[in-house]
Amino acid sequence: MKFLKEFKEFAVKGNMMDMAIGIIIGAAFNKVIDVLVKKIFMPPLSLMTDGLNFQDQKYVVRESVTNSEGEVIVQEVAMEYGVLFETFLDFIIIGLTVFLVVKAMNRLRSKAQDPKNEVVVTPKDIELLSKLNDLMEEQNELLRSKSV
Repeated sequence: MKFLKEFKEFAVKGNMMDMAIGIIIGAAFNKVIDVLVKKIFMPPLSLMTDGLNFQDQKYVVRESVTNSEGEVIVQEVAMEYGVLFETFLDFIIIGLTVFLVVKAMNRLRSKAQDPKNEVVVTPKDIELLSKLNDLMEEQNELLRSKSV
């Protein structure tokens, strides 16, 4: 019962919905990046490398064995480093994109947390803290001027 209660609190607080939305967007983003790498970046790269298709690149450890009728008896064992290269390129693009999005979000957050910046709406709690800070500085200056 305690587990169900904790799960209900977790789901109601919105964490579960935020995670679900993030996972769905991430899956869609992964498809976009996959197509971007395979259909946009890899063809010119293949052209620059004299028609080399990276996805087909592999190091064969053991050749396949076929019988006289052409049926495969023993499967080929190969390390497909071309697929690794494409996956690594996917990772680099996703990492760069996430970095740029986080950088933009941090820039917006810092603008929003600056109470003097009137372009972006500052959250009320930061506005109040800023006003309190200004009042405390003003009070300290008054106290300093009286003590001198």
